Amino acid sequence: MTTAATLAPPVRPAERRRTSTPWWMALLAGAAAFSGTGAATLNGDELATVSAARRSLAGMWELAQHIDGHFLPYYLFMHVWVKAGMAELWLRLPSALAIGVAAWLLADLGRRLHSTRAGVIAAGVFAILPSVSYFGAFARSYAFAAAAVVLSFWALHRAVERPGAAGRWVLYGVAVALVCSTHLFAVLVLPAHLALARRGALPRVFAALAVGCVPAAVLGLIGYGERHAISWIPQRGPEVWLKFPKMAAGTTAFGVVLFTLALAGAVLLWRVAGAAAARSAAAEAAAVHEATDRSAVREAAGRPWVFALLGWLVLPPLLLLAVSHLVTPVYVDRYLFVTAPALALLAGLAVAALPRFHVVAGTALVVLGCVLSFPDHVDIREENGRFENIPWALRVIKAEPEDAIVYGQSQLRTGFDYYADSLMPVDVLRSGDEPSPDGFGHPERSDVSAALEGRERVWVVWRGSKKSGLEGDGIPRVGEVERAGFELSLAKHSADLPGLTVALFTRK
Repeated sequence: MTTAATLAPPVRPAERRRTSTPWWMALLAGAAAFSGTGAATLNGDELATVSAARRSLAGMWELAQHIDGHFLPYYLFMHVWVKAGMAELWLRLPSALAIGVAAWLLADLGRRLHSTRAGVIAAGVFAILPSVSYFGAFARSYAFAAAAVVLSFWALHRAVERPGAAGRWVLYGVAVALVCSTHLFAVLVLPAHLALARRGALPRVFAALAVGCVPAAVLGLIGYGERHAISWIPQRGPEVWLKFPKMAAGTTAFGVVLFTLALAGAVLLWRVAGAAAARSAAAEAAAVHEATDRSAVREAAGRPWVFALLGWLVLPPLLLLAVSHLVTPVYVDRYLFVTAPALALLAGLAVAALPRFHVVAGTALVVLGCVLSFPDHVDIREENGRFENIPWALRVIKAEPEDAIVYGQSQLRTGFDYYADSLMPVDVLRSGDEPSPDGFGHPERSDVSAALEGRERVWVVWRGSKKSGLEGDGIPRVGEVERAGFELSLAKHSADLPGLTVALFTRK
């Protein structure tokens, strides 16, 4: 059995100062994420960003009082960003940049915890994850949340390393505030920070957390008052944890490999820290105070980081499920993307701790990841990669003069307005150009029969399967069109669920 003594030891503090983190890791990860924009069209969540960012500041504040209040900081940022353009690539570019920042910080954190090779491997693994390509090309705040979480751990490492440096604690407090401002459930990683609250730094850690969590308290109260907006989330059970590796990595097979390596990385980091602790104790007993022995004392403090990194990885899904059962159902996979950097970092530590051939092993891991996750990368880069293919729906609609269109969910109008050309059917229910001030829908005429008077054909589009609209009363607008004297002529559904259904109804 391999002993701790044979493991590659962490880099000494003096070596850390001489070694810089490769800046190209940020470019690699950012480019990989940005490549995920591809042909994938904006989905409903991204179009909600478009709807919110287009509003005035007063309009965004009005919206935040009814729905998505915890996204207000992100919407404010995008409100400024979209003044330069509304193209898909431009809307998604901030997320790709955030992924690049996260990758650089992850590489530097790996260097601080073990070695430059550990950081490079971790950042390389992070860059090739399908989940990174997905959320790095997603006009929502999830990539920002991941970057803020990595920043918080990186800043905490620097602060604990020099507890007397006030500026480092200020930076840590700012990082915590960013975590709280990017996504409400990103705060679920913060309890893992307490593993690093050693005796001398305990008051400073708690003070920085208390100040930094003020945005979380405010946004949490707002979110609790708006919990009706997520009433669609079903209650989940512990079985969701079986899907956790796929959720974090965006791919099943490689996710399981990384999760196994992450656990191995935690064990190896523990044993390396234990060996350092033994050297430190021996040096103290011998009253030796050489530089190498002082560095051993620092290495012995690595064991709290084992708990911190494992907490970063496993606490969010555990706590999110607890909140679901104690408060209201909130367990959604994408809320846990903030764990992906921890998965990559622990896997990078495991490979870097090999006694030899770590470069070969790291390269092999990245290549294996590319091979195993290739189908998932292809899927998210397809036009329907976000499961709401509005351009496909527009191609299905063969509009004739005087054709009408009715939306099963009025918020779909934002996407059709974004992608449609001048050949669209007449939007007979539209009663205004501005979205509802309290949501993402649009004001509509209530009398469908009167709106369709004199029309012979009407296209109906809804989010969901054919069955959800054509059977029962799942989509009320469909029933209203039928009661107005129309019958189904054709119906097509885009690939994957929920997808979109386009149906043509003609007058009987």
